[in-house]
Amino acid sequence: MDRFLSNAVNRIDAKGRVSVPAHFRAAVQKRGYSELYALRALDMPAMDVGGLDLLDRYEQRIAQEDPFLRTADDMSFFVHGDGAFLRIDQDGRITMSDFIRDHTGITTEAVFVGRGTFFQIWEPGRFVTYGKAVRERLLSLRQARESIGARASE
Repeated sequence: MDRFLSNAVNRIDAKGRVSVPAHFRAAVQKRGYSELYALRALDMPAMDVGGLDLLDRYEQRIAQEDPFLRTADDMSFFVHGDGAFLRIDQDGRITMSDFIRDHTGITTEAVFVGRGTFFQIWEPGRFVTYGKAVRERLLSLRQARESIGARASE
């Protein structure tokens, strides 16, 4: 499997390291990533982590902007200057740096969350809260669409 799927909670050791789940490490290897890049998620307390294809996706979007406007500059700052490289050690662990901890609130455990072509790292309580909110939004959307469909068939 070359996708990041599912989620897993792992404990952070005394040296601030956490094991990347085996199925995520397998996806990293299958995707040919020699290093990982982490960005603070813009609208949630999580880290977006991926390979160069994650950067490529953002850079394609930046290239659509006028380079003389602040939007392109802000996007470049966010993608290129406000991220960090993560190194997976020989035992499959990464270090939970202050950069990650400050944004996520992670202390003793981290949740690795598959997002298809990249993964996220969350603090467990925040992940549960966010997951509940996502399900509520999707349920509301479903109910609204079903209501519209029912009215259209009358």
